[in-house]
Amino acid sequence: MGAGAPPSTDADPPGHARLEADPGGLRDETEVERLDRNLIELLQEVRVVQTGVQVLFAFLLTVPFSARFDEITDFQRGAYFAALVGTAAASVLLIAPTSVHRILFRKGQKEYMVELSNRLAIGGLLSLAVAMVAAMLMVSDVMFGTAFAIVVGAATALAFGFVWAWLPLRRWREINRPPGPPGRP
Repeated sequence: MGAGAPPSTDADPPGHARLEADPGGLRDETEVERLDRNLIELLQEVRVVQTGVQVLFAFLLTVPFSARFDEITDFQRGAYFAALVGTAAASVLLIAPTSVHRILFRKGQKEYMVELSNRLAIGGLLSLAVAMVAAMLMVSDVMFGTAFAIVVGAATALAFGFVWAWLPLRRWREINRPPGPPGRP
């Protein structure tokens, strides 16, 4: 939209017309090429997240050996353990697509690998969100007390829910909504 152009009055989201006209064919590729691209993109996305998860996990593994760890409250200990378990689960789930790919390599199972790896990655992201909320809860409680920590934990959970789930799911619903009656936009 250029400067001075009137605002769009389209009811459909951007790109919707192309999707509606040709939902599976925005690219000129075969089914095998699409699956190859999907798997490559998925593995690259997971690779980016894995590093952060592994750093968080390594840090959390060292925390119990710090001098003040024995002084934490039961609430802080519970938050720490939730963060540790969430990070371990995220590690398992986010590394799994690589294992799936290696084991099923050249077995004609690319569609299965893409579907399973997508679900594993979503589970890994959910586990990572739980771990990060728990870590924020624990650190906030140590620094400012339980009441403030609960507010910070809730705000962190809402931020993850909004950005990682609500925004993409809203778009998913927009592009997958059934068409309206003929003659209606």
